[in-house]
Amino acid sequence: MTSAEVFAPHPNGGLTTDLVVVANRLPFRRVETDEGDGSGWTTSPGGLVAALAPALAGAEHLVWVGWAGDLGDTPLPPATVDGMRLAPVALTVEDKQLFYDGMSNGTLWPLYHDKVEPAEFHRSWYDRYLRVNQRFADAAAAAAPPGARVWVHDYQLQLVPGMLRRLRPDLLIGFFLHIPFPPEELFLQLPWREALARGILGSDLVGFQTPDGADNFARLAVGLDLATRDRRSVLNYEGRQVRVRWFPIGIDDDRYDQAARDPATLAAARDLRASLGDPGVILLGVDRLDYTKGIDVRLRAFKELLADGRIDPTEVTMVQVAEPSRDEVNAYISLRARVEQLVGEINGDYARVGFPVLHYIHQSHTFEDIIALYRAADVMVVTPFRDGMNLVSKEYVATRFDHTGVLVLSEFAGAAHQLRHALLVNPYDITAVKNTILSAIAMGPDEARMRMRELRRGVKRNNAASWAHAFLGALEPSVTADDRAR
Repeated sequence: MTSAEVFAPHPNGGLTTDLVVVANRLPFRRVETDEGDGSGWTTSPGGLVAALAPALAGAEHLVWVGWAGDLGDTPLPPATVDGMRLAPVALTVEDKQLFYDGMSNGTLWPLYHDKVEPAEFHRSWYDRYLRVNQRFADAAAAAAPPGARVWVHDYQLQLVPGMLRRLRPDLLIGFFLHIPFPPEELFLQLPWREALARGILGSDLVGFQTPDGADNFARLAVGLDLATRDRRSVLNYEGRQVRVRWFPIGIDDDRYDQAARDPATLAAARDLRASLGDPGVILLGVDRLDYTKGIDVRLRAFKELLADGRIDPTEVTMVQVAEPSRDEVNAYISLRARVEQLVGEINGDYARVGFPVLHYIHQSHTFEDIIALYRAADVMVVTPFRDGMNLVSKEYVATRFDHTGVLVLSEFAGAAHQLRHALLVNPYDITAVKNTILSAIAMGPDEARMRMRELRRGVKRNNAASWAHAFLGALEPSVTADDRAR
């Protein structure tokens, strides 16, 4: 992780801004320094921070409200780190168990990802979710001057817009959901469906990764008799207009492109290939160890291709990086056991002495390590059962400055709406996954270059900065006023 500068308290603890970002995590977390005085900060993990922080880097008059990663009753004081003003919100051990591990990741996460794993519904989880969301809303209300824009993020904080609307009706409020929004029939299973929908409708602008997500929410609001649909992208709710649009998130493509061209990266990629035995083809998967990512299906497809004799274990090697995630949750513990059993079976049957055919890495990696892996890989295999966007697919494309490499991508990743020149596949169809991997391996260089050239154009056109500018541009007072006048 990248170390951040030691924070300096903001003068007088004041936080005045015309943009307030509200997210579950701050872009920096508190860490102990070598001196043990507890005054250091380092970059936070997580896809949301990785996508949002670069897009807002250098922004003036900005404060970020979120959790600093520590557990306790008292929030840390306001701080400035790397030029960004922070307003920490406190979370206790019980908050983490009930609000985060429970309601957010035991109820909402599986439900919004098509119930790949069963969702659980517990009143104690929702009660704590309600209390914590109010805490975030209170912090945002305190940080925002009159008429400010407030940008609330993701499934952990869906009640915040409505709460903030009641506290501060003068604010312009935007909400963006980074994960999929489910079809109406799934969302309706929630005992608190109306409260959650009303929370989101507290916004002036609601953003989703895909048009399907936007349509799902609009249909839900109408179906619950909470709103009427004025136009395809406008809902009438409690005398206000709520705009519902899709804003596909991107990455800081220049950062990945430049890192990939670094001679040290190219040397590391060559060394990596050599350490793998200089195979003809390297397949790569890079994911959080999450049941939505389809890692086990990907490995089963690889195993069957070996068993069928359709790929040669002396010519094709696979590397699967599985970043640790929610290790204390039962569903994740079970997934890890399944994946590690498959890894053992594949290498037991097909590895040579000193040369595993599948390299499985369950640990976090530096940015530089991941870039070297992207450069070393001939085929990137991204097969989630459901994903809001999936930035790994875009990261891989951004590193292929020489237009080499092939991307295999799930139809059910949000990125599939943009990356149409990938080899798209249904991850539930293991035969299709096998055949698509074979097509990627066999693809000729001319077709690969054509596809990668188009993929790179799409990634550059829809990068992190353009995503943030598009959303915030739509949240400008003049835009919302124009919309209300129509």
